[in-house]
Amino acid sequence: MGLTLRKRRCDGDESRSGARTVIIGAGDAGRSVARALRLTEGALTPVGFIDDAPSRETVLGLPVLGGTTDIAGVTWSIRAQVVIVAIPSLPPAGVARLIERACAAGLDVRYVPPGAAAATEPLRLLGRDELIVAGTRARRFVSGRRVLVTGACGTVGARLCRRLRTLRPATLIQLDNDEDALARLTAESTTGRAALVDIRERPQVEELFERTRPELVLHAAGFNHDARPLERQPCAAVRTNVLGTRNLVRAAVRQDVERFVLVSTDQAAEPVSVLGATRRLAELVLQAEAGGPTCFAAVRVGSVPGAGDSPLDAIAGQLAAGRPITVAHPDATRHLMSAREAAELVLEATVMAEDAETFALDTGPPASVLEAVGALIDGLRVPDATIRFTGLAPGERLRARSFADSEERVRTAHPLIYATRATAPAHGRNEPLVALLDAAARDADDEVRALMRRILPEYRPRGERP
Repeated sequence: MGLTLRKRRCDGDESRSGARTVIIGAGDAGRSVARALRLTEGALTPVGFIDDAPSRETVLGLPVLGGTTDIAGVTWSIRAQVVIVAIPSLPPAGVARLIERACAAGLDVRYVPPGAAAATEPLRLLGRDELIVAGTRARRFVSGRRVLVTGACGTVGARLCRRLRTLRPATLIQLDNDEDALARLTAESTTGRAALVDIRERPQVEELFERTRPELVLHAAGFNHDARPLERQPCAAVRTNVLGTRNLVRAAVRQDVERFVLVSTDQAAEPVSVLGATRRLAELVLQAEAGGPTCFAAVRVGSVPGAGDSPLDAIAGQLAAGRPITVAHPDATRHLMSAREAAELVLEATVMAEDAETFALDTGPPASVLEAVGALIDGLRVPDATIRFTGLAPGERLRARSFADSEERVRTAHPLIYATRATAPAHGRNEPLVALLDAAARDADDEVRALMRRILPEYRPRGERP
């Protein structure tokens, strides 16, 4: 989610390019700021968090350095120059105390003001209300069943778990490979239990399925958002998105799971990125098992703020650093949707699934990134904001789409959901898929790229499309 960061000066010095920056608050706002700073070349470099939650040791790969009572000692020890107070829910008196301590330590202080989250809510900026997708059918369908959610600590997975808790499942199994995040998620409610499992490890997956015997599997684990880093890591993307999905699918079939729904991405439609290609391959893994006792389906989710892929996510770091706002292309569009909409789409797909369909939510025409950024600047009254066009990065799509030209888009019984069925059987892809997984295990990047093109003729990296 885009956030505005206003500067409060402690002295007359300007922070230097690449200043070592500590973020106070390792919650949602702090993590959004850290992600955004990583996307902002040069000005500020996040080096850690300060947080009073004792269970946190690392967040997003950055260390939690200590609590707020010793800001001076913590920041001095790592030569920090800037702190960002990212606890927008903190009362003004609490914010003032933190700013005072940071100023006393000689640091440049910036902060996320209260109300910034609401002011930058993309759905409000785009002039539409959040869609109510899931109805009473989902409650009746989930109630009394054993439900497994993978990727339970991700943006969509966590929202899905919180929604499921209200639907009275017999058991809610929350699977993730992040132990600290899983502990925080399960501490929220007595409904639901943790499963620390790496989906890439088949024995772990099979043991969990044998022990818990889930009836519904909602698979939100894996890379599903920012495509750019995966262009350099195709083997990692295949191991997580393709192998991980296959491990889960095979375990589901063995245990006679009733329904299995994959959370995919709209980048899987005529993919131009490694992320999109691996998610399309995951969809094909499901389709290859269609026709048996387990009913499979996939949902293609758009750009979800807070998940790291929203075009508004990076603006926080750019504003914090006092840098121009960057937009890839003046014609870039995205399907913006909330985490709630994505989670409810998954629940409705679970109810409607019949034969390996792929579902997508009708959010209207894709949103113009430039218009959304302009509305954000106006809403926050940022003076003299500069927008620069950087060009599309490798793996970045210009215009969002939910379905490929070759996929017939059909209405469903739900007025807000479209679907498409597989137009051709996935048989015949198994041999090259085995070769792909073998190449990924050997970290053979070039071989993996070649095999993905062989399996997916529709996969054309950006720049190769006419």
